[in-house]
Amino acid sequence: MARNFYFSEKVRSEINLYEDLIVEALKIYGQDVYYLPRTIVNEDTLLGDDPASQFTASHKIEMYIENVEGFDGEGDLFTRFGVEIRDEATFVVSKNRWSTQVARADNAIQGDRPTEGDLIYLPLSKSMFEIRHVEHEQPFYQIENVPVYKMRCTLFEYSNEDFDTGTTTIDEIERDYAYQYIIGLKSPQKAEASVTVNEAYTSAGVFDSAYSLGGNLTSITLTGGGRYYTYPPTIQFIGGDPDDSAIAVATIDSATGTVNGITIIDSGYGYTSAPTIQFVRGSAIDSNYEVGDNIQQTLSSGVLMTGEVQRYQLDSAGDSNRYLYLAHVGANDGVLRTFSTGIQLVNTTLNHSTGLLVNSVSEVNKLSETEQNAEFTSTYVDDFLDFSENNPFGDPENQ
Repeated sequence: MARNFYFSEKVRSEINLYEDLIVEALKIYGQDVYYLPRTIVNEDTLLGDDPASQFTASHKIEMYIENVEGFDGEGDLFTRFGVEIRDEATFVVSKNRWSTQVARADNAIQGDRPTEGDLIYLPLSKSMFEIRHVEHEQPFYQIENVPVYKMRCTLFEYSNEDFDTGTTTIDEIERDYAYQYIIGLKSPQKAEASVTVNEAYTSAGVFDSAYSLGGNLTSITLTGGGRYYTYPPTIQFIGGDPDDSAIAVATIDSATGTVNGITIIDSGYGYTSAPTIQFVRGSAIDSNYEVGDNIQQTLSSGVLMTGEVQRYQLDSAGDSNRYLYLAHVGANDGVLRTFSTGIQLVNTTLNHSTGLLVNSVSEVNKLSETEQNAEFTSTYVDDFLDFSENNPFGDPENQ
């Protein structure tokens, strides 16, 4: 027969009290962690794989670590390829807190519960865990309600995922371990020139003390053509205390973007010393690059190369070259390609149409730094393997 409806455990006040007690316990005994929802960028629907995941937000929330004596799992394994860490942990979070703190309407998170593949960053151990399974029916329905999620997680191994969470500690994982291209760029440079002035008491080249000081420009010598000039710069003369300032115009080589000539229009009058020459404007090249910006290069074949700036660095001279460290590099035709020298690099985040020229391209594989081979070789190898044998990984040789 059906239950007596006058007796029921489903009392809203008791359920709310139970949830409040759990939230309070989590706030007392739990740890502050960061929950990172995953965004699938390019899912392989045939094999069900996600080769490129993106994490664009981090949400701070309290969770309880159910492990008592340490992380679960197989722990630290010493293999022929290095030290492999297989830690596991179970995190407990209040359903009510997760829905109000993480799955808010303005966060645009898909789903109404934690999702397998999302990440949890634990500041206590400075480690990242990936959710493998979400248990939503423990404890069972003793009071007609399950107040928590239990997330069984394994230690996350970074594999070129895109972190743009806004939390510096988390985003540095990408900057430290992503496979990167180092792109050398030619920095903008102004043209340079030297000026000579006639300070003699002369007229038509004949000395006469009755004539006043002429003080006019006699020549301008171009010592450096500069870079990236798209139209002739304006020439200004600074100092020299002239009664009448000189006037000169510059010409450029549009193919190379350099100043290739200077013509004196008016030599001026009254200069007591040589003025300083300055080249003003003359370039429409955009040279602003910042960490997090997306860049693009159009190859001679028309293929577009793209990447994300991880680090921006000037060279030791400070004015000749600058370097961009790029991650998540790819071509729009799906073929493995690299950047080309002599072609400009454009900042698409700032909607630039021009950019600086690439003069060097190199690659750095930082993913291998997570293998800890150096620590294994220098610290543990003699305790586990005898490398004096021909095959230390095989059967012992006959003595």
